[in-house]
Amino acid sequence: MSQENVELVRSISAAHERGDYGSAEWAHRDIEYVIVGGPTPGGWKGRAAMARAAGELFSAWDEHRTVVEEVRPLDGERVLVLAHGGGRGKASGVELDAAQWQVAALYQVRDGRVIRHVVYLDRADALADLGLEG
Repeated sequence: MSQENVELVRSISAAHERGDYGSAEWAHRDIEYVIVGGPTPGGWKGRAAMARAAGELFSAWDEHRTVVEEVRPLDGERVLVLAHGGGRGKASGVELDAAQWQVAALYQVRDGRVIRHVVYLDRADALADLGLEG
């Protein structure tokens, strides 16, 4: 099942790289969504709540972009995505270079659906939480 989970996460990540955040068919209806760090950290439950929280997070940016560096299986259910992001703050106008914003996302997949999605706005937090080296 692990390879199927990796392929699912690769497809989600590819859509996000294209700026497509509109589909949540991959998510279980009761998904647990967590944002670690940043201006709006917290946890939410369900697809609709995930969409609102992600929308709020991305609403602070113009020209937000994500570039996936690695998709790494951790075990039979969990897949880690290492990426870097960039964009320009709407309020500040400050351009955040993609090399400066190293992020991670943890996906837990069961029965072909993501049941838990944790977005780490600082990759170091993800690596520390998961006991992995940088």
